[in-house]
Amino acid sequence: MKVLSPAKINLFLHVTGKRADGYHDLFTLMCCIGLFDELTFELTDSGVSVRCDHSAVPSDASNLAHRAATLFFERTGIQAGVSITLVKHIPVAAGLGGGSSNAATVLVWLNNRFGRPLSMDRLLEMGALLGADVPFFIFGRPALATGIGNRLVAYPLLPSLPVVLIHPDIPVSTGDIYKSFNLTLTNNKKISTIHSFTKQTPFEFAKHLENDLETVTLERYPEIGAAKKRLVAAGARGVLMSGSGPAVFGVFKDPAAAEQAYATIPRQTGERLFCATLLTAGHTA
Repeated sequence: MKVLSPAKINLFLHVTGKRADGYHDLFTLMCCIGLFDELTFELTDSGVSVRCDHSAVPSDASNLAHRAATLFFERTGIQAGVSITLVKHIPVAAGLGGGSSNAATVLVWLNNRFGRPLSMDRLLEMGALLGADVPFFIFGRPALATGIGNRLVAYPLLPSLPVVLIHPDIPVSTGDIYKSFNLTLTNNKKISTIHSFTKQTPFEFAKHLENDLETVTLERYPEIGAAKKRLVAAGARGVLMSGSGPAVFGVFKDPAAAEQAYATIPRQTGERLFCATLLTAGHTA
């Protein structure tokens, strides 16, 4: 059976603290978009295997989809296995959550296939063991996230607008970006303002699109800033880097404007462009 696994973007991302375990506390608004990997499942008698068409994605036990399936069978005690074929369309290590989405899709699909032995709360707990973004993809709808991104509240007020993404052909280390982030830039007054945004606050693209990590990433990688400028020149209502980058997106007023931008934005060597839509109604495996 073939299942779609969506990408996400962060419509804002604020770093609000650093934890004793080395992770950072965040306040972020995430939404899935209509850009998907494809996972095909085949149940087997035992064992877990993953095949992937992307050379940068491991197919061994370190793969997040593999880890998710292994964890499901361990926690449920179900005596079975699964073979997973993964076709990647979401750029790898881009700030779009592709690997986390794959893991969530595996957990949700297996849980549904075996009669839902795990509650939503258990699935979310297991997702958090695999990665900070995995619970969001299990949650399956636009959400405000706090903690390391694993405490989620549904956000129902996003309009379903089109986005154009640019993925510059540069490697960005999420760990290095967080290590270099200067937390003193997020003062108490700013934190108070940040948390005044609630699930009842209407989202304003000109006002709320903000990513604290850009203070590090744009300085190190000018290509990302240049990509943002091309989206602005193409008529985007607002532009932002997603996660720790390097992918950036522009929000457009309607599909025609997005399609025109996609067709006319100058391409740089090695980069990829995508046209997608905010999945404001949510997405589940």
